[in-house]
Amino acid sequence: MAEIAALLDGSKPRTIIGIVGKPGAGKSTVVAEIQKQFSPEEVAIIPMDGYHLSNDELIQLNRRDRKGAPDTFDVEVFTSLIAKVKNELDQEHTFPIFHREIEASKADEGRVSIKARVIVIEGNYLFSDEHNWSGVFPLLDQSWFIEIDDEVRMQRLIARHIKYGKSPQEAESWSKGSDEANAKFIAKTAHKAQRIIKL
Repeated sequence: MAEIAALLDGSKPRTIIGIVGKPGAGKSTVVAEIQKQFSPEEVAIIPMDGYHLSNDELIQLNRRDRKGAPDTFDVEVFTSLIAKVKNELDQEHTFPIFHREIEASKADEGRVSIKARVIVIEGNYLFSDEHNWSGVFPLLDQSWFIEIDDEVRMQRLIARHIKYGKSPQEAESWSKGSDEANAKFIAKTAHKAQRIIKL
């Protein structure tokens, strides 16, 4: 968190930090710690998850069973938001927040204040060049990657799926199937990170 404090003390008007990790790696944990230590007026958090395509759209695209994969997000609108947040400092920006308990996003629930000088973008595919994600990484000023023991990560992931309504069998199947495919895809981009956070 010292890096963020230093940025707030510095002269740069706004810095965009991208935090990437495999499913269950602890992105939410890191973000929660940032939220504890800094005012949302100064440090805004934008989770990529708000840009999940709706379940109806995913059913039409025959991708519902892969929700969370790189091609199940509205990447164009997400990238557009990051560009606006980076370049339009004289405006407040709003964005959708994803709610696991209803498996859907609520529009305009998140907010970036005009005063915000550090923006933390949290998500899986921010460093990727595939599936239309290539426009995001050039917008980041800093890139952080979370590393965690894969066995611990898998246990946490299964527990999270159970918490939000899946049976133990469904949770394990999803975690070791769709989630693990995504984890391998994310791992290919880890080399782009300027900083590794070990949890």
